[in-house]
Amino acid sequence: MKTNSKHLGLVTKKFNDFFLVDLENKENFGNSERFLCKVRKSINFKDQLIYVGDKVVIDNIDLKSKRAIITSLKKRKNLLARPSVANISNIYVICSVEEPELNLSQVNRFLISAESIGVEVSLVLTKCDLITDKKKSFLLDKFGKWGYQAITLNLQKSDYFKNFLAELKQKKCSIFMGPSGVGKTTLLNMIIPDIQNNTAPVSKKIKRGKNTTRNVELFALSNKSYIVDTPGFNMQALEVDIRTLPNLYLEIYKQVIDEGIKCKFRNCLHLNDEGCNLNKSFERYSFYKEMMESSKNHYSQNQED
Repeated sequence: MKTNSKHLGLVTKKFNDFFLVDLENKENFGNSERFLCKVRKSINFKDQLIYVGDKVVIDNIDLKSKRAIITSLKKRKNLLARPSVANISNIYVICSVEEPELNLSQVNRFLISAESIGVEVSLVLTKCDLITDKKKSFLLDKFGKWGYQAITLNLQKSDYFKNFLAELKQKKCSIFMGPSGVGKTTLLNMIIPDIQNNTAPVSKKIKRGKNTTRNVELFALSNKSYIVDTPGFNMQALEVDIRTLPNLYLEIYKQVIDEGIKCKFRNCLHLNDEGCNLNKSFERYSFYKEMMESSKNHYSQNQED
């Protein structure tokens, strides 16, 4: 049985020239929710490729073979380069408090990399069963001053995980970002048992994990909620324009937007600029200066080239 009516769908997996597409309006098709699709050869998407997470229009739907044809690509909100995933709504930066030990400079870079994508960013601390309640409270207070209400996970206690899973089901499309060995794959296996990724133990010698995931794929958590399974996704390449970097630090953004501080010049970089009124006493200011200097050097090199 075939139908030529057009329907909106979501690309959940890509391999070779084929795409798995989930229909947004599944009620009209019973159990036929996912279709194996190819792009109509006569269609030119202005040299754009189709990625996992893209919204597409399909027709020529064959309910028996569960195949269809992609006829158009909807405008995407964002696109990660590596892994190639479109239309992310939430990024969860996953960091362990021990094994491997928490590195604040590294946490900062992950957060700023995530913020540069322009979506909602959350910080998750794993392996909290390895530290004392006092240390956990200390870290929650620290990251609260950074502007993040960190989520703490003790995967030995189901309540922690259940609350986190309930939150994920309220998001449209979430992705985990973080260094190796912090438990991203283990967490994904708990969220979606069907993934069945093999986790590798943290190397005792270098205290780092080994990436074991292979294919980028979206998995449904609810009718309108997905999570991305990624091939060892660590961190987005960070090449931030020096003019936008201040907006990625929540402490600076809060002072400028919420508190309304005004510097003498609108393009103030909050370093040693004349007439800068930013309160620089926040902890991450040293990280900000380092990243600003690095971005300025990169910007200068590009200008010379």
